[in-house]
Amino acid sequence: MNDTSYINWIAMSDNALAQTIGAFVKHHRLSQNKTQEEVAGAANISRSTLSLLEKGGTITVPTLLQVLRVLDLLYIMEVFKIQEQISPIELAKLDQQKRQRARNSDNDSNKKSDW
Repeated sequence: MNDTSYINWIAMSDNALAQTIGAFVKHHRLSQNKTQEEVAGAANISRSTLSLLEKGGTITVPTLLQVLRVLDLLYIMEVFKIQEQISPIELAKLDQQKRQRARNSDNDSNKKSDW
Protein backbone atom coordinates (compact mmCIF):
# COMPACT_ATOMS: atom_id res chain seq x y z
CA MET A 1 0.00 0.00 0.00
CA ASN A 2 1.15 3.51 -0.71
CA ASP A 3 -0.55 4.99 2.35
CA THR A 4 2.19 5.80 4.86
CA SER A 5 -0.28 5.74 7.76
CA TYR A 6 -1.06 2.07 7.13
CA ILE A 7 0.03 -0.20 9.95
CA ASN A 8 0.19 -3.94 9.46
CA TRP A 9 -1.32 -5.00 12.78
CA ILE A 10 -1.03 -8.68 11.90
CA ALA A 11 2.72 -8.48 11.40
CA MET A 12 3.27 -6.81 14.79
CA SER A 13 4.31 -8.90 17.77
CA ASP A 14 2.16 -8.99 20.88
CA ASN A 15 4.79 -6.88 22.65
CA ALA A 16 4.69 -4.24 19.90
CA LEU A 17 0.89 -4.17 20.04
CA ALA A 18 0.98 -3.72 23.83
CA GLN A 19 3.47 -0.86 23.42
CA THR A 20 1.17 0.77 20.86
CA ILE A 21 -1.75 0.55 23.29
CA GLY A 22 0.42 1.94 26.06
CA ALA A 23 1.54 4.85 23.89
CA PHE A 24 -2.12 5.55 23.03
CA VAL A 25 -3.08 5.66 26.70
CA LYS A 26 -0.08 7.83 27.62
CA HIS A 27 -0.72 10.25 24.75
CA HIS A 28 -4.33 10.78 25.78
CA ARG A 29 -3.47 11.04 29.47
CA LEU A 30 -0.92 13.75 28.75
CA SER A 31 -3.24 15.56 26.32
CA GLN A 32 -5.80 15.71 29.14
CA ASN A 33 -3.05 17.07 31.43
CA LYS A 34 -3.55 14.28 33.98
CA THR A 35 -0.82 12.74 36.08
CA GLN A 36 -0.33 9.02 36.46
CA GLU A 37 -1.40 9.40 40.10
CA GLU A 38 -4.70 11.05 39.10
CA VAL A 39 -5.60 8.49 36.47
CA ALA A 40 -4.50 5.53 38.58
CA GLY A 41 -6.49 6.78 41.57
CA ALA A 42 -9.62 7.34 39.49
CA ALA A 43 -9.23 3.92 37.87
CA ASN A 44 -8.66 2.29 41.27
CA ILE A 45 -5.29 0.83 40.24
CA SER A 46 -1.76 1.51 41.41
CA ARG A 47 0.43 4.07 39.70
CA SER A 48 2.94 1.32 38.92
CA THR A 49 0.24 -0.65 37.09
CA LEU A 50 -0.59 2.40 34.97
CA SER A 51 3.11 2.91 34.31
CA LEU A 52 3.39 -0.74 33.26
CA LEU A 53 0.43 -0.28 30.89
CA GLU A 54 1.97 2.82 29.32
CA LYS A 55 5.27 0.98 28.77
CA GLY A 56 3.51 -1.93 27.04
CA GLY A 57 3.70 -4.35 29.92
CA THR A 58 1.30 -7.16 30.70
CA ILE A 59 -1.96 -6.04 32.30
CA THR A 60 -5.47 -7.40 32.47
CA VAL A 61 -8.30 -6.37 30.15
CA PRO A 62 -10.41 -5.04 33.09
CA THR A 63 -7.49 -2.81 34.08
CA LEU A 64 -7.26 -1.45 30.54
CA LEU A 65 -11.01 -0.83 30.49
CA GLN A 66 -10.84 1.04 33.81
CA VAL A 67 -8.14 3.34 32.45
CA LEU A 68 -9.99 3.89 29.17
CA ARG A 69 -13.13 4.78 31.13
CA VAL A 70 -11.28 7.34 33.26
CA LEU A 71 -9.79 8.92 30.14
CA ASP A 72 -13.16 8.90 28.32
CA LEU A 73 -11.74 6.63 25.61
CA LEU A 74 -14.33 3.86 25.64
CA TYR A 75 -15.46 4.99 22.19
CA ILE A 76 -12.72 2.73 20.80
CA MET A 77 -14.85 -0.22 21.88
CA GLU A 78 -17.07 0.58 18.89
CA VAL A 79 -14.73 -1.48 16.68
CA PHE A 80 -15.73 -4.59 18.64
CA LYS A 81 -19.45 -4.09 17.97
CA ILE A 82 -20.94 -6.95 15.98
CA GLN A 83 -23.21 -5.82 13.19
CA GLU A 84 -25.45 -8.27 11.43
CA GLN A 85 -24.78 -8.23 7.72
CA ILE A 86 -27.32 -9.46 5.26
CA SER A 87 -26.20 -11.26 2.13
CA PRO A 88 -27.15 -9.81 -1.27
CA ILE A 89 -29.30 -12.87 -1.95
CA GLU A 90 -31.24 -12.41 1.28
CA LEU A 91 -31.64 -8.72 0.50
CA ALA A 92 -33.06 -9.57 -2.93
CA LYS A 93 -35.50 -12.07 -1.38
CA LEU A 94 -36.68 -9.47 1.14
CA ASP A 95 -37.05 -6.92 -1.63
CA GLN A 96 -39.27 -9.33 -3.60
CA GLN A 97 -41.54 -9.74 -0.57
CA LYS A 98 -42.25 -6.01 -0.35
CA ARG A 99 -45.64 -4.84 -1.52
CA GLN A 100 -45.53 -3.42 -4.98
CA ARG A 101 -49.00 -1.81 -5.02
CA ALA A 102 -52.00 -1.19 -2.84
CA ARG A 103 -55.34 -2.78 -3.60
CA ASN A 104 -58.77 -2.67 -2.11
CA SER A 105 -59.61 -5.36 0.36
CA ASP A 106 -62.29 -7.94 -0.54
CA ASN A 107 -64.71 -6.44 1.96
CA ASP A 108 -64.68 -3.07 0.19
CA SER A 109 -65.56 -4.57 -3.22
CA ASN A 110 -68.63 -6.43 -1.87
CA LYS A 111 -70.24 -3.32 -0.44
CA LYS A 112 -73.11 -1.90 -2.41
CA SER A 113 -73.01 1.67 -3.45
CA ASP A 114 -75.58 4.15 -2.11
CA TRP A 115 -76.03 5.52 -5.64
